Amino acid sequence: MSDTSVPIATEIDAPTDPCRGQRADARRNRERVLLAARKLFAAHGLDAQMDRIARDAGVGVGTVYRHFPNKEDLLEALIEDRFERLAARGREALEVDDPWQGFCEFMTFAARVMAEDRALSEAMSQWSKRMQEAADASGVNEIAGRLIARAQESGDLRAEIEVSDVPMVICGLGRSAHVEITGMPFSWRRFLVLILDGMRAPGGSPLPPLPTG
Repeated sequence: MSDTSVPIATEIDAPTDPCRGQRADARRNRERVLLAARKLFAAHGLDAQMDRIARDAGVGVGTVYRHFPNKEDLLEALIEDRFERLAARGREALEVDDPWQGFCEFMTFAARVMAEDRALSEAMSQWSKRMQEAADASGVNEIAGRLIARAQESGDLRAEIEVSDVPMVICGLGRSAHVEITGMPFSWRRFLVLILDGMRAPGGSPLPPLPTG
């Protein structure tokens, strides 16, 4: 998912009331912080530092902490944003006429988001409960279930595929994308194609059941 640029107000847009102007400035600063943080966390993972985020955002460190008292608060805002974007893309996929194409488009988008965002990938294992809460709040799991049901009803997706298979595939690809193995190039796109072929009906071998408990 591509990051959107932060809108910069022009003199024409600028409110004349000082209090309104202060609130508008605060909103713009918050968006600048989020944009800078999104890029740095994606590149450097959870080790990204608040002072570097402030510098890249063009604001003081105090401004960052006024909006986000600690790094965890900032990460939570980014996690919520990511899942909301995933849910939005899932709703678009539900509008695709071909159920299999819609499912594949969603899986590709989700895999790219995870592969290109090191912090999100790391948070999946270190903040699993918070990630699950954000996913539930966004409705992305319910949307994934509808995408699966459509593709199964059309006969394109294996009947054994369950909703929980989707995050496991996406998280696995994301983590693999950030593990460096000398002399072994990795392409998440290549492996996603292999995985999707394995998920397509009728399938060559029966799938083992998911563990219970």
